[in-house]
Amino acid sequence: MKALVLSGGSGTRLRPFSYSMPKQLIPIANRPVLEHVLANISALGVTEVAVVVGGWGAEIEREIGDGSRLGVRITYIPQDEPLGLAHCVLLARTFLGEDDFVMYLGDNMLPDGVGDVARQFAAERPDAQLVVRKVADPRNFGVAELDPAGRVTRLVEKPQQPRSDLALIGVYFFTAAIHRSVAAIRPSARGELEITDAVQHLLAHGGDVRAEEYAGYWKDTGRTEDVLECNRRMLAALVPAVAGEVDADSTIEGRVVVEPGARIVRSHIEGPAIVGTDTLVEDSHIGSGTAIGRGCLLRSTRLTESIVMDGASITDVPGLHNSLIGRGASVGASAQHRLVVGDHTRIEVAA
Repeated sequence: MKALVLSGGSGTRLRPFSYSMPKQLIPIANRPVLEHVLANISALGVTEVAVVVGGWGAEIEREIGDGSRLGVRITYIPQDEPLGLAHCVLLARTFLGEDDFVMYLGDNMLPDGVGDVARQFAAERPDAQLVVRKVADPRNFGVAELDPAGRVTRLVEKPQQPRSDLALIGVYFFTAAIHRSVAAIRPSARGELEITDAVQHLLAHGGDVRAEEYAGYWKDTGRTEDVLECNRRMLAALVPAVAGEVDADSTIEGRVVVEPGARIVRSHIEGPAIVGTDTLVEDSHIGSGTAIGRGCLLRSTRLTESIVMDGASITDVPGLHNSLIGRGASVGASAQHRLVVGDHTRIEVAA
């Protein structure tokens, strides 16, 4: 089996961050979302991975590299403009050959993995195995309609009047049969080759299409609040480890990771939390659910349930909660309790 990871989206819901970085590199527990995706794929025993990238391809390749440190071999495939998920399959045709493959959206977090679905697909080998989840508002998703036996009868992309609440959550298992259907469909009204149309074509021509309802944790990291919630979820599984320096006037409580080169001075860290390499935390209180990146400075600050990206500094801030601070940003004394600060932004309050 091979893997096809789609990482070309523009991330409009994550602005201002997606103006200066691809959404797939937003850190969750100090690792880019795309790294979590690739770790899940590696856990399936899949080693050959194609990553479809758009305008941020060079930055993604610099961060992720050839995949060797994650146990996979990555082939990068450029997509000049977002022309749909099925278009990505078309672009990857030569890479995929006649092999079975898992297609995975690069901004989806499924920390419990998809091993059970993969094993079922390998044992029964339907033409397509879709991973679905019940959602409150299916109108924003591709939706699967099932017969009483649980087989897929129809797929609809973002229906205005959905007849099912089972949404496609961005993981699909396919045999090579999908290629004939991808080649046969035409662009939708929004100008894209829809994977739902390709699977519907497969169904119409006698293909065996099944759906498995996912029972684990799933989060589409397309919005700031989703990123923060997912960060809290991932931090809860931290294995405590202190590789940096913690002085005698500091205290560490609960699941806390202090990475090499980090220094904790006259501060209290309450887990679950992670402090990145070469970061200085001084005279501060870091509360639970917080991930601080590499090379940051936090001085005289209280911070909880937040993400601070690499190179950011926060000084003399009495209380930040549920905040997302971008790379290289600088935040001074502020009365705000919740901030979303883009990369390299400076925020201060005039005297």
